[in-house]
Amino acid sequence: MRRGPTNSLMDVAGLRVGHAHRVGAGHRTGTTVVLAPAGGAVAGVDVRGAAPGTRETELLDPRNLVERVHAVVLTGGSAYGLAAACGVVERLADAGIGYPVNGGVVPIVPAAVIFDLGRGGAFRAVPDAALGTAAYDAATGGPHGVGPASGGDPHTTSPEGTAPPVGGNVAARPGAVPALGTAPPAASGSIGAGTGAMAGGLAGGVGTASVILPDGGTVAALAVANPVGSVLDPADGTLAGTRYGLPGEFDHLRSPSPHEVQAWNPQKAPSFNTTIGVVATDRTLTKAQCGKLAAVAHDGLARAIRPAHTMTDGDTIFALSTCAIPAPAHDEFQDILAAAADVFSRAIAHAVLAATGREGAPTYLDVFPSAATTATGEIS
Repeated sequence: MRRGPTNSLMDVAGLRVGHAHRVGAGHRTGTTVVLAPAGGAVAGVDVRGAAPGTRETELLDPRNLVERVHAVVLTGGSAYGLAAACGVVERLADAGIGYPVNGGVVPIVPAAVIFDLGRGGAFRAVPDAALGTAAYDAATGGPHGVGPASGGDPHTTSPEGTAPPVGGNVAARPGAVPALGTAPPAASGSIGAGTGAMAGGLAGGVGTASVILPDGGTVAALAVANPVGSVLDPADGTLAGTRYGLPGEFDHLRSPSPHEVQAWNPQKAPSFNTTIGVVATDRTLTKAQCGKLAAVAHDGLARAIRPAHTMTDGDTIFALSTCAIPAPAHDEFQDILAAAADVFSRAIAHAVLAATGREGAPTYLDVFPSAATTATGEIS
């Protein structure tokens, strides 16, 4: 097996991804949208965490009416951030995309949130409908889809036309809105929904991975890694998700020195977190099979995070089938399920490796510099 061309959800033909985020003036949060192809995608969901923040998940039960969704929104902001989905719904409705009903269409947009409140300094600096709109535009190349890749402070003009304030007390600037930033669709790091993410005391973020199966089908994942649990192998301090890497994918890493592992003792870890994401394939699946695909992707989450699915995590994974190629045989579906777990583990590892460090949330290689190797394989 091999990685897809971008090692991301974009390797599943028909899917589009957009990231939008705000950093500064008390903000450190964002939204990521996954847009389905024309006609929607068959979808399922599996919620394992005990503190989920979600929208439209009951609709994905195989016993319920709607078969296809038109987008999935992943966002920061805890329950407040669910408002970002409204911006995506409006954009889809304006484009005439949705479930047909008398008089028009109703876009079907499930969503899930991570807890990142206060990570930028202001508790209520959260994603809103405008940020969802910007993420949609980033995916489609619309009005706000031209911002720079940014895992740190974005410096584009915000859709509200308000430049980020310089200095001052955030609390004294309740109307301040920082500039809006976007990132390329296949990017990983502290972008989009993962802008304010933390992973067991380390900086977290968005990560992606894909695989092309022997039968020609593709399975890919996008994870927003924000767990209360550790992303490290307790035996040697390696990133647990890298164990499932494809040839050459994580060859630039090795086990960190025991001294660095023993010295790592993160303090004041956040008490509320959550890891969310999407796993997708171009094979034709039923709604029930998508539910199973999401469930098995949670195995990959649990391999990469320890502990997972805690009382203060709202771990939620959506599964999408674009139905671009025929349905799999029984043994081929087994391969798709196995691949879903592996790509989700790899996506979590990429999220942590690509994250931007900040005060109170160092990067993995900041804490374990000996884990990086040079091109010749020597310790850097």
